[in-house]
Amino acid sequence: MKKINIKLNLIGLRCPEPIMIIRKTIRKIQQDETILIISDDPSTKREIPHFCAFMEHQLIECCTHVKPYRYLLKKGLY
Repeated sequence: MKKINIKLNLIGLRCPEPIMIIRKTIRKIQQDETILIISDDPSTKREIPHFCAFMEHQLIECCTHVKPYRYLLKKGLY
């Protein structure tokens, strides 16, 4: 796994709350920093990739075959 700057444990939260927390956290970090997101909400399998594409962030790693799901996001596209 890549370097992790921030770890967000969102287990027990249901959308849209995880996306709102991710968005707020991304606003506070620098370009190219990463966030590891841990969630058990099945809708995050759809919502987090869409969020990254829409907000132009990179989804570096995604592990959704078993709970808890893990996502590694990098702020910015480049």
